[in-house]
Amino acid sequence: MEKTYIMIKPDGVQRGLIGQILQRFEAKGLKLVASKLMVVSKAQAEKHYQEHVERSFFPELLGFITSGPVLAMVWEGDQAVVTCRNLIGKTNPVEAAPGTIRGDLALHTGMNLIHGSDSVESAEREIAIFFEQSEVQSYTKAADQWV
Repeated sequence: MEKTYIMIKPDGVQRGLIGQILQRFEAKGLKLVASKLMVVSKAQAEKHYQEHVERSFFPELLGFITSGPVLAMVWEGDQAVVTCRNLIGKTNPVEAAPGTIRGDLALHTGMNLIHGSDSVESAEREIAIFFEQSEVQSYTKAADQWV
């Protein structure tokens, strides 16, 4: 089974949307295998957003992601990366389809509630930034045969 990294950003935590967002992944049939509420350190943020280091918005991005608690998670399922990205919606909430997390709940690109890995390779890299291997659980759900 494929794993992906999902993070509810500080704006999603502050707006009290954790439960609503988690329900969408669970309803889809994905399995939560790791989670923790945490404040992202500057070092973690720099590693996580390394591809944006040369962009003008990088300092603002670091300031935002380290501004308050996030819910860091690992979800598992068949084609988890693509499935989660489809649930999340486009980066710009104005362009995100209705029915997606960003399309339904977000207003601004800079504060768009949630991050999801964009590839299996990114997922592996991002999971390693936020979780020790021992923190990612492996278990079987009774419903797995139906999903």
